Amino acid sequence: MKIQHLIWKEMRKRPTPMITSLLAVTLGVMALVAIQNIAVFSQKKIAGDMESLGANVLVLPPNASLQDYYAADMHGETMPEEFVTRLAFARLPGVENLAPKLCVETSASGQDVVVTGILPRSEYQAKSAWQGLGMFASDVGSDRGCCSTTATSLAGSDDPNSLATERTIQDLGAREVILGSLAAEKLSAKVGDELPLLGGDFNVLAVLPEAGTVDDSRVFAHLHSVQELAETGPVVNVIEIVACCEDAAGSLISNLSAELPETKIVTISQVVQTQLAVNTLMSRLSWVFFSILLLVGASSIASVMFANVTERRQEIGTLMALGASRSFVTRLFLGKAVVLGVVGGIAGYAGGTVLAIILGPRLLSVSVQPLPMLLVTSLVAATLVAVMASFLPARRAAGLDPCLVFNDA
Repeated sequence: MKIQHLIWKEMRKRPTPMITSLLAVTLGVMALVAIQNIAVFSQKKIAGDMESLGANVLVLPPNASLQDYYAADMHGETMPEEFVTRLAFARLPGVENLAPKLCVETSASGQDVVVTGILPRSEYQAKSAWQGLGMFASDVGSDRGCCSTTATSLAGSDDPNSLATERTIQDLGAREVILGSLAAEKLSAKVGDELPLLGGDFNVLAVLPEAGTVDDSRVFAHLHSVQELAETGPVVNVIEIVACCEDAAGSLISNLSAELPETKIVTISQVVQTQLAVNTLMSRLSWVFFSILLLVGASSIASVMFANVTERRQEIGTLMALGASRSFVTRLFLGKAVVLGVVGGIAGYAGGTVLAIILGPRLLSVSVQPLPMLLVTSLVAATLVAVMASFLPARRAAGLDPCLVFNDA
């Protein structure tokens, strides 16, 4: 009889201990795959968001948390809109653009959405007190900042789609909205449609192209319309600042802190470092969970194999009396371990991937896809653990003396 037939027969005759060992290995692999998968795609999301995010300095309320910047404007904390005027009058070197925002959760067409209030460029230009302050500088010879080239792309555009790439827009009416691609799909809305929001009716001015950021799920409206309809008063959640990179890394942060001591000033690099630290912690924890669960799995496999050797002493002795070599008996037990490892690795990879796909968007707003590389890691790790846990029981089985086995019987 071939060795694979013996292995299959043995596993069918004693399914309960095999399933217990298999479950322990599978859970360990699942934990590793799920957390590693989420961590990898979270880092990719950070890179994508950084590429599309024009602002590199944030002014936040003092109690706002930075654990997840992508939800930072949904922290529920607010600060006076008057802070924007204070920053404008301060004329701090290096500040190329100010973008106050207020986010409000509401429902539209039976769907939950987040409405983000923004100020268009025309609103700044309409404030006579701000004339001549140099906001939205467009000439390279400006003496406001120290950038080698000023933020000309941020000077505003008549095209509403500029909001996706330039982080600003020239005009936005009091009853007009711009939809992110996912928000438009969710609301089944298109350009020209009328959309009920916050108790008012808004006309869809544009639908932004997909950018792969949080903006895709947002509805953008005029800041003052959002404040009025949501009855929040003249407040904002965050002020995004586009600053010269050298200024953002230098004296600008201290100058902003001195100008607005009531707020929290952070740079995007700080936010990214915080998120990357969380990702690194998640990755390390995945290996900790993996090690603990696989240690439990290895103990379970070793226990099952030792018990199996004890129960099958006579069968093993009979096989050896019929001519089975010690290496054949060793391969018989290690073969079962390989089957457990391969099945556990595949099941753990599949379960961990599904878990990551489900939890990624809910926990970190991260879209997760299967990572084939983790399948290789799962198979190798699970198989090695199973084989190593079965090595001593296999050696013990191969060392049995048929004569002594039959005498004991």
